Amino acid sequence: MSVFAWIMTASIGGGLLSVMGAALLALNTRSLRYVGVMVSYAIGALLGAVFLDILPEAIKLTSNVAAFSATLLGGILLFFILEKLVLWRHCHHDHCEAHEPKVEAAHDHGRSGLMIMVGDTFHNFVDGVIIAAAFLTDIQLGIVTSMAIIAHEIPQEVGDFAILLHSGYSKVKALKLNLISSFASVAGAILGYFTLQTMQVWIPSLLALAAASMIYVAVADLIPGLHKRTQLRDTVQQVLLILLGVGSVALMGILLHE
Repeated sequence: MSVFAWIMTASIGGGLLSVMGAALLALNTRSLRYVGVMVSYAIGALLGAVFLDILPEAIKLTSNVAAFSATLLGGILLFFILEKLVLWRHCHHDHCEAHEPKVEAAHDHGRSGLMIMVGDTFHNFVDGVIIAAAFLTDIQLGIVTSMAIIAHEIPQEVGDFAILLHSGYSKVKALKLNLISSFASVAGAILGYFTLQTMQVWIPSLLALAAASMIYVAVADLIPGLHKRTQLRDTVQQVLLILLGVGSVALMGILLHE
């Protein structure tokens, strides 16, 4: 396949897979107990993609490692600021409910649902640009990056889907809104493909921002939730699943190199 075909397949297929998978889990109460398992695996996949693939490849491409490191640091601070501005976590008051997979009895008249659409659309657009930058660098890097994005999108979308229901949206409308939001990644991927082909010098910086976003999501958004389960059995399970996520990325890299 051409690079453009890879980018379109990853952005469209990944968006559909994450939204449909999240919807199936969110609508099945029994399946919600597996969300914690998915989060642990997603953490490993994200960190594995960053430290085993994205950063090594980006360092090869950059001519200024110090500037690259500064971009990585700036990206982490940027995502912190965006989260504070309610773009990624969709919080609209002191209690943040965006990633809770439970639906409370009372509705909030669409307020958090509106915020979730703003946050998800922006997030998905950025994911599309990241996917394009990764595939333009290397097909293997693009596949691994897409896998990591899908891995963390599914558990995140479960919480987002639940908040739409909490806001008073019907199940069908919540699914439609999530699907529409997911296609922002396609717009980001197309823009990234046509822009970055003539601006190759931007790719290391975009890979640094991709790494920053994945590190931030794993460390700031996902890992704190694991600390709520303090039993030794839970901790061992979490560590093993994180290692499984890292191992999956490493194995994928080995298979793609063969």
